[in-house]
Amino acid sequence: MRIYLDNAATSWPKPASVYAAVDHYQRELGAAAGRGVYAEAIESERLVTSARQRLSRLINAETPERIVFAFNGTDALNLALHGLLQPGDHVVTTVAEHNSVLRPLRWLADHKQVTITYVGCNKAGIVDPTEIEQAITPRTKLTAVIHASNVTGAIQPVAEIGKLAHGRGIKFLVDAAQSIGHLPIDVRSLHADLLAAPGHKGLLGPLGTGLLYLAPGMETLVEPTRQGGTGTRSDEDRQPTSLPDRYEAGNLNVPGLVGLEAGLAEIERRGVAAIQQHEATLTSQLLTGLADIPAWEVFGPADVRERVGVVSLRLPGSDPRELAAILDTSRQIQTRAGIHCAPRMHTSLGTSPEGTLRLSVGLFTTAAEIEQTLAALAEIALELG
Repeated sequence: MRIYLDNAATSWPKPASVYAAVDHYQRELGAAAGRGVYAEAIESERLVTSARQRLSRLINAETPERIVFAFNGTDALNLALHGLLQPGDHVVTTVAEHNSVLRPLRWLADHKQVTITYVGCNKAGIVDPTEIEQAITPRTKLTAVIHASNVTGAIQPVAEIGKLAHGRGIKFLVDAAQSIGHLPIDVRSLHADLLAAPGHKGLLGPLGTGLLYLAPGMETLVEPTRQGGTGTRSDEDRQPTSLPDRYEAGNLNVPGLVGLEAGLAEIERRGVAAIQQHEATLTSQLLTGLADIPAWEVFGPADVRERVGVVSLRLPGSDPRELAAILDTSRQIQTRAGIHCAPRMHTSLGTSPEGTLRLSVGLFTTAAEIEQTLAALAEIALELG
Protein backbone atom coordinates (compact mmCIF):
# COMPACT_ATOMS: atom_id res chain seq x y z
CA MET A 1 0.00 0.00 0.00
CA ARG A 2 1.23 3.47 -0.93
CA ILE A 3 3.03 5.51 1.77
CA TYR A 4 2.90 9.15 0.76
CA LEU A 5 5.65 11.36 2.24
CA ASP A 6 5.62 14.28 -0.21
CA ASN A 7 3.20 16.56 1.63
CA ALA A 8 5.58 19.51 1.28
CA ALA A 9 4.82 19.39 -2.46
CA THR A 10 1.08 18.89 -2.07
CA SER A 11 -0.98 17.27 0.67
CA TRP A 12 -2.48 13.86 -0.03
CA PRO A 13 -4.90 12.36 0.61
CA LYS A 14 -7.34 15.19 1.02
CA PRO A 15 -10.20 14.95 3.52
CA ALA A 16 -13.19 13.11 2.07
CA SER A 17 -15.18 16.32 2.44
CA VAL A 18 -12.89 18.04 -0.09
CA TYR A 19 -13.55 15.43 -2.76
CA ALA A 20 -17.28 15.59 -2.04
CA ALA A 21 -17.37 19.40 -2.20
CA VAL A 22 -15.58 19.58 -5.56
CA ASP A 23 -17.77 16.83 -7.00
CA HIS A 24 -20.94 18.53 -5.76
CA TYR A 25 -19.88 21.83 -7.27
CA GLN A 26 -19.01 20.30 -10.64
CA ARG A 27 -22.16 18.20 -10.88
CA GLU A 28 -24.78 20.38 -9.18
CA LEU A 29 -23.62 24.01 -9.25
CA GLY A 30 -21.17 24.69 -12.07
CA ALA A 31 -21.68 28.46 -11.98
CA ALA A 32 -19.14 31.27 -11.80
CA ALA A 33 -18.95 33.15 -8.50
CA GLY A 34 -20.17 36.75 -8.51
CA ARG A 35 -21.50 36.54 -12.05
CA GLY A 36 -25.22 35.79 -11.66
CA VAL A 37 -28.31 36.10 -9.47
CA TYR A 38 -29.71 32.59 -9.95
CA ALA A 39 -29.52 30.07 -7.13
CA GLU A 40 -26.44 28.14 -8.26
CA ALA A 41 -24.41 31.32 -8.84
CA ILE A 42 -25.43 32.65 -5.44
CA GLU A 43 -24.39 29.38 -3.78
CA SER A 44 -21.05 29.42 -5.60
CA GLU A 45 -20.41 32.95 -4.35
CA ARG A 46 -21.43 31.93 -0.82
CA LEU A 47 -18.89 29.09 -0.78
CA VAL A 48 -16.10 31.33 -2.08
CA THR A 49 -16.99 33.94 0.54
CA SER A 50 -16.98 31.24 3.22
CA ALA A 51 -13.47 30.18 2.17
CA ARG A 52 -12.33 33.80 2.41
CA GLN A 53 -13.89 34.13 5.86
CA ARG A 54 -12.30 30.91 7.11
CA LEU A 55 -8.87 32.04 5.90
CA SER A 56 -9.34 35.39 7.58
CA ARG A 57 -10.06 33.68 10.89
CA LEU A 58 -7.18 31.25 10.42
CA ILE A 59 -4.53 33.99 10.11
CA ASN A 60 -6.32 36.71 12.12
CA ALA A 61 -6.71 39.10 9.20
CA GLU A 62 -8.46 42.39 9.90
CA THR A 63 -11.29 41.62 7.44
CA PRO A 64 -12.00 38.79 4.98
CA GLU A 65 -11.65 41.22 2.06
CA ARG A 66 -7.92 41.41 2.81
CA ILE A 67 -7.61 37.82 1.58
CA VAL A 68 -7.03 37.91 -2.19
CA PHE A 69 -7.37 34.61 -4.01
CA ALA A 70 -4.58 33.58 -6.36
CA PHE A 71 -4.03 30.53 -8.55
CA ASN A 72 -1.24 29.15 -6.34
CA GLY A 73 1.43 30.35 -3.92
CA THR A 74 3.73 31.37 -6.76
CA ASP A 75 1.00 33.53 -8.28
CA ALA A 76 0.43 35.22 -4.91
CA LEU A 77 4.16 35.88 -4.45
CA ASN A 78 4.42 37.28 -7.97
CA LEU A 79 1.58 39.68 -7.24
CA ALA A 80 3.28 40.83 -4.05
CA LEU A 81 6.73 41.28 -5.60
CA HIS A 82 5.83 42.65 -9.03
CA GLY A 83 3.01 44.75 -7.62
CA LEU A 84 5.10 46.40 -4.91
CA LEU A 85 8.69 46.79 -6.15
CA GLN A 86 9.81 49.66 -8.35
CA PRO A 87 13.08 50.38 -10.22
CA GLY A 88 15.91 51.09 -7.81
CA ASP A 89 14.30 49.42 -4.79
CA HIS A 90 16.36 47.16 -2.52
CA VAL A 91 15.14 43.85 -1.08
CA VAL A 92 16.55 41.85 1.81
CA THR A 93 15.81 38.14 1.58
CA THR A 94 17.51 34.87 2.57
CA VAL A 95 19.28 31.88 1.10
CA ALA A 96 16.43 29.71 2.40
CA GLU A 97 13.91 31.02 -0.14
CA HIS A 98 12.04 28.99 -2.75
CA ASN A 99 12.31 29.85 -6.45
CA SER A 100 8.83 31.35 -6.15
CA VAL A 101 10.62 34.27 -4.51
CA LEU A 102 14.09 33.93 -6.01
CA ARG A 103 13.01 33.93 -9.66
CA PRO A 104 10.66 36.94 -9.54
CA LEU A 105 13.37 38.83 -7.68
CA ARG A 106 15.95 37.82 -10.30
CA TRP A 107 13.62 39.06 -13.06
CA LEU A 108 13.13 42.34 -11.23
CA ALA A 109 16.90 42.67 -10.84
CA ASP A 110 17.45 42.01 -14.54
CA HIS A 111 14.64 44.19 -15.85
CA LYS A 112 13.91 46.85 -13.21
CA GLN A 113 17.27 47.31 -11.49
CA VAL A 114 15.95 46.06 -8.16
CA THR A 115 18.90 45.13 -5.94
CA ILE A 116 18.87 42.13 -3.63
CA THR A 117 20.80 41.05 -0.53
CA TYR A 118 20.67 37.36 0.41
CA VAL A 119 21.21 36.73 4.12
CA GLY A 120 22.72 33.39 5.09
CA CYS A 121 21.62 30.85 7.68
CA ASN A 122 23.24 28.58 10.24
CA LYS A 123 23.83 24.84 9.84
CA ALA A 124 20.26 24.12 10.94
CA GLY A 125 18.94 26.43 8.23
CA ILE A 126 17.81 29.21 10.59
CA VAL A 127 18.35 32.90 9.78
CA ASP A 128 19.69 35.35 12.37
CA PRO A 129 17.44 38.47 12.52
CA THR A 130 20.51 40.56 13.36
CA GLU A 131 21.93 39.75 9.93
CA ILE A 132 18.65 40.84 8.33
CA GLU A 133 18.91 44.16 10.15
CA GLN A 134 22.54 44.62 9.13
CA ALA A 135 21.61 44.12 5.47
CA ILE A 136 19.09 46.97 5.47
CA THR A 137 20.07 50.08 3.52
CA PRO A 138 18.34 53.45 3.02
CA ARG A 139 16.86 52.05 -0.23
CA THR A 140 15.46 48.87 1.32
CA LYS A 141 11.75 48.66 0.60
CA LEU A 142 10.98 45.05 1.43
CA THR A 143 12.15 42.11 3.51
CA ALA A 144 10.95 38.73 2.19
CA VAL A 145 11.36 35.60 4.32
CA ILE A 146 10.05 32.06 4.11
CA HIS A 147 8.27 31.05 7.33
CA ALA A 148 9.44 27.43 7.24
CA SER A 149 12.03 25.95 4.89
CA ASN A 150 10.86 23.42 2.33
CA VAL A 151 14.32 21.81 2.55
CA THR A 152 15.28 21.71 6.23
CA GLY A 153 11.89 22.34 7.80
CA ALA A 154 13.48 25.11 9.88
CA ILE A 155 11.02 27.66 11.26
CA GLN A 156 12.37 31.18 10.83
CA PRO A 157 11.99 33.85 13.56
CA VAL A 158 9.54 35.76 11.39
CA ALA A 159 7.86 37.70 14.20
CA GLU A 160 11.22 39.13 15.27
CA ILE A 161 12.18 39.88 11.67
CA GLY A 162 8.84 41.56 11.02
CA LYS A 163 9.17 43.71 14.12
CA LEU A 164 12.64 44.95 13.22
CA ALA A 165 11.57 45.59 9.60
CA HIS A 166 8.65 47.71 10.78
CA GLY A 167 10.97 49.54 13.15
CA ARG A 168 12.96 50.63 10.11
CA GLY A 169 9.87 51.49 8.03
CA ILE A 170 10.29 48.49 5.72
CA LYS A 171 7.51 46.26 4.42
CA PHE A 172 7.56 42.57 5.34
CA LEU A 173 6.50 39.66 3.10
CA VAL A 174 6.07 36.18 4.56
CA ASP A 175 6.06 33.06 2.36
CA ALA A 176 3.85 30.69 4.37
CA ALA A 177 3.84 27.81 1.89
CA GLN A 178 5.17 25.29 4.42
CA SER A 179 3.63 26.75 7.57
CA ILE A 180 0.00 27.66 6.95
CA GLY A 181 -2.26 24.90 8.22
CA HIS A 182 0.71 23.33 10.03
CA LEU A 183 1.49 26.11 12.52
CA PRO A 184 -0.67 28.78 14.18
CA ILE A 185 -0.34 32.03 12.21
CA ASP A 186 -1.37 35.51 13.32
CA VAL A 187 -0.43 38.04 10.65
CA ARG A 188 -0.67 40.87 13.14
CA SER A 189 1.69 39.23 15.63
CA LEU A 190 4.08 38.48 12.76
CA HIS A 191 3.98 42.15 11.66
CA ALA A 192 3.28 40.82 8.15
CA ASP A 193 2.36 43.40 5.53
CA LEU A 194 1.96 40.62 2.98
CA LEU A 195 1.57 36.88 3.44
CA ALA A 196 1.40 34.47 0.52
CA ALA A 197 0.50 30.79 0.54
CA PRO A 198 -0.84 28.00 -1.66
CA GLY A 199 -4.13 26.29 -0.89
CA HIS A 200 -3.05 22.77 -1.80
CA LYS A 201 -0.50 22.00 0.94
CA GLY A 202 -1.30 22.46 4.63
CA LEU A 203 -4.70 23.96 3.82
CA LEU A 204 -5.77 20.61 2.29
CA GLY A 205 -7.37 22.15 -0.79
CA PRO A 206 -6.95 21.26 -4.48
CA LEU A 207 -4.09 22.40 -6.69
CA GLY A 208 -4.65 25.71 -8.47
CA THR A 209 -5.56 27.66 -5.32
CA GLY A 210 -3.64 30.26 -3.33
CA LEU A 211 -3.94 33.48 -1.37
CA LEU A 212 -2.28 36.78 -0.67
CA TYR A 213 -3.03 38.68 2.53
CA LEU A 214 -2.60 42.46 2.38
CA ALA A 215 -2.37 44.45 5.62
CA PRO A 216 -4.30 47.73 5.85
CA GLY A 217 -2.84 50.31 3.48
CA MET A 218 -0.96 47.81 1.31
CA GLU A 219 -3.67 48.02 -1.36
CA THR A 220 -2.43 51.55 -2.08
CA LEU A 221 1.14 50.27 -2.62
CA VAL A 222 0.65 46.97 -4.43
CA GLU A 223 -0.42 47.45 -8.03
CA PRO A 224 -2.59 44.79 -9.72
CA THR A 225 -0.70 42.65 -12.22
CA ARG A 226 -3.75 41.89 -14.35
CA GLN A 227 -7.01 43.62 -15.17
CA GLY A 228 -10.36 42.39 -16.36
CA GLY A 229 -13.87 41.42 -15.40
CA THR A 230 -14.86 41.21 -11.74
CA GLY A 231 -18.64 41.18 -11.92
CA THR A 232 -18.64 44.52 -10.08
CA ARG A 233 -18.69 48.10 -11.44
CA SER A 234 -19.00 46.57 -14.90
CA ASP A 235 -20.05 49.91 -16.39
CA GLU A 236 -16.48 51.22 -15.92
CA ASP A 237 -13.38 50.33 -17.93
CA ARG A 238 -11.04 50.89 -15.01
CA GLN A 239 -10.22 48.13 -12.54
CA PRO A 240 -12.17 48.52 -9.26
CA THR A 241 -10.10 49.78 -6.35
CA SER A 242 -12.07 47.94 -3.67
CA LEU A 243 -10.80 44.71 -2.12
CA PRO A 244 -10.60 41.98 -3.18
CA ASP A 245 -11.78 42.94 -6.70
CA ARG A 246 -8.71 45.14 -7.26
CA TYR A 247 -6.64 41.96 -7.64
CA GLU A 248 -9.13 39.26 -8.69
CA ALA A 249 -9.69 39.99 -12.37
CA GLY A 250 -11.24 37.14 -14.33
CA ASN A 251 -13.13 34.11 -13.12
CA LEU A 252 -11.85 32.48 -9.96
CA ASN A 253 -11.05 28.78 -9.80
CA VAL A 254 -14.37 28.10 -8.09
CA PRO A 255 -14.08 24.27 -8.06
CA GLY A 256 -10.71 24.63 -6.35
CA LEU A 257 -11.94 27.24 -3.87
CA VAL A 258 -14.97 25.15 -3.00
CA GLY A 259 -12.58 22.30 -2.22
CA LEU A 260 -10.38 24.71 -0.26
CA GLU A 261 -13.39 25.80 1.78
CA ALA A 262 -13.99 22.19 2.76
CA GLY A 263 -10.31 21.73 3.64
CA LEU A 264 -10.41 24.83 5.83
CA ALA A 265 -13.54 23.55 7.55
CA GLU A 266 -11.67 20.34 8.39
CA ILE A 267 -8.76 22.35 9.82
CA GLU A 268 -11.17 24.35 11.95
CA ARG A 269 -12.79 21.13 13.18
CA ARG A 270 -9.49 19.53 14.17
CA GLY A 271 -7.66 22.68 15.27
CA VAL A 272 -4.25 23.83 14.06
CA ALA A 273 -2.67 23.10 17.45
CA ALA A 274 -3.76 19.45 17.25
CA ILE A 275 -2.49 19.16 13.67
CA GLN A 276 0.83 20.70 14.71
CA GLN A 277 1.17 18.23 17.59
CA HIS A 278 0.35 15.24 15.36
CA GLU A 279 2.96 16.23 12.80
CA ALA A 280 5.54 17.08 15.47
CA THR A 281 5.10 13.63 17.00
CA LEU A 282 5.67 11.96 13.64
CA THR A 283 8.66 14.19 12.89
CA SER A 284 10.19 13.35 16.26
CA GLN A 285 9.65 9.66 15.56
CA LEU A 286 11.36 10.04 12.20
CA LEU A 287 14.33 11.99 13.58
CA THR A 288 14.78 9.58 16.49
CA GLY A 289 14.74 6.61 14.15
CA LEU A 290 17.20 8.21 11.75
CA ALA A 291 19.60 8.86 14.62
CA ASP A 292 19.85 5.07 14.95
CA ILE A 293 20.89 4.78 11.28
CA PRO A 294 24.14 6.78 11.27
CA ALA A 295 24.74 6.21 7.55
CA TRP A 296 22.07 8.82 6.81
CA GLU A 297 23.03 12.48 7.12
CA VAL A 298 20.06 14.52 8.34
CA PHE A 299 19.64 18.28 7.81
CA GLY A 300 17.72 20.84 9.80
CA PRO A 301 17.12 21.61 13.47
CA ALA A 302 17.53 18.79 15.96
CA ASP A 303 14.75 20.24 18.13
CA VAL A 304 11.37 19.31 16.67
CA ARG A 305 9.94 22.55 18.10
CA GLU A 306 12.10 24.50 15.65
CA ARG A 307 10.86 22.77 12.51
CA VAL A 308 7.81 21.64 10.59
CA GLY A 309 7.36 18.09 9.34
CA VAL A 310 9.91 18.37 6.51
CA VAL A 311 13.08 16.27 6.81
CA SER A 312 15.92 16.24 4.27
CA LEU A 313 18.59 13.55 4.35
CA ARG A 314 21.47 12.21 2.31
CA LEU A 315 23.24 8.89 1.98
CA PRO A 316 26.85 9.73 1.02
CA GLY A 317 27.84 8.23 -2.31
CA SER A 318 24.24 7.79 -3.49
CA ASP A 319 22.14 9.98 -5.78
CA PRO A 320 18.97 11.15 -3.99
CA ARG A 321 16.93 10.54 -7.16
CA GLU A 322 18.04 6.92 -7.30
CA LEU A 323 17.18 6.52 -3.62
CA ALA A 324 13.70 7.97 -4.20
CA ALA A 325 13.20 5.58 -7.12
CA ILE A 326 14.25 2.59 -4.99
CA LEU A 327 11.86 3.58 -2.21
CA ASP A 328 9.00 3.97 -4.68
CA THR A 329 9.49 0.89 -6.83
CA SER A 330 10.44 -1.60 -4.13
CA ARG A 331 8.56 -0.29 -1.09
CA GLN A 332 5.85 2.04 -2.46
CA ILE A 333 7.22 4.86 -0.29
CA GLN A 334 6.86 8.16 -2.14
CA THR A 335 9.35 10.92 -1.32
CA ARG A 336 10.97 13.85 -3.14
CA ALA A 337 14.53 14.14 -4.39
CA GLY A 338 16.66 16.94 -5.79
CA ILE A 339 17.05 20.67 -5.21
CA HIS A 340 13.38 21.26 -4.20
CA CYS A 341 13.38 24.62 -6.04
CA ALA A 342 15.64 26.11 -3.35
CA PRO A 343 19.11 26.30 -4.95
CA ARG A 344 20.67 28.78 -2.52
CA MET A 345 19.61 26.66 0.44
CA HIS A 346 21.43 23.66 -1.01
CA THR A 347 24.53 25.71 -1.72
CA SER A 348 24.47 26.80 1.91
CA LEU A 349 24.05 23.21 3.13
CA GLY A 350 26.73 21.86 0.78
CA THR A 351 24.24 19.54 -0.93
CA SER A 352 24.48 20.92 -4.47
CA PRO A 353 24.14 19.84 -7.19
CA GLU A 354 22.46 16.54 -6.26
CA GLY A 355 20.25 17.92 -3.51
CA THR A 356 18.63 15.76 -0.86
CA LEU A 357 16.02 13.09 -0.30
CA ARG A 358 13.06 14.82 1.34
CA LEU A 359 10.39 13.22 3.51
CA SER A 360 7.42 15.35 4.56
CA VAL A 361 4.59 14.23 6.81
CA GLY A 362 1.00 15.41 6.75
CA LEU A 363 -2.32 15.22 8.53
CA PHE A 364 -3.00 11.66 7.39
CA THR A 365 0.49 10.23 7.89
CA THR A 366 0.58 7.50 10.56
CA ALA A 367 3.16 6.25 13.04
CA ALA A 368 3.04 2.84 11.38
CA GLU A 369 3.99 4.42 8.05
CA ILE A 370 6.96 6.16 9.66
CA GLU A 371 8.11 2.85 11.16
CA GLN A 372 7.91 1.17 7.76
CA THR A 373 9.86 4.03 6.22
CA LEU A 374 12.57 3.85 8.87
CA ALA A 375 12.91 0.10 8.31
CA ALA A 376 13.27 0.71 4.56
CA LEU A 377 15.90 3.42 5.12
CA ALA A 378 17.86 1.09 7.38
CA GLU A 379 17.76 -1.67 4.74
CA ILE A 380 18.88 0.70 2.00
CA ALA A 381 21.73 2.01 4.11
CA LEU A 382 22.88 -1.57 4.71
CA GLU A 383 22.58 -2.51 1.04
CA LEU A 384 24.33 0.58 -0.34
CA GLY A 385 26.66 1.45 2.53
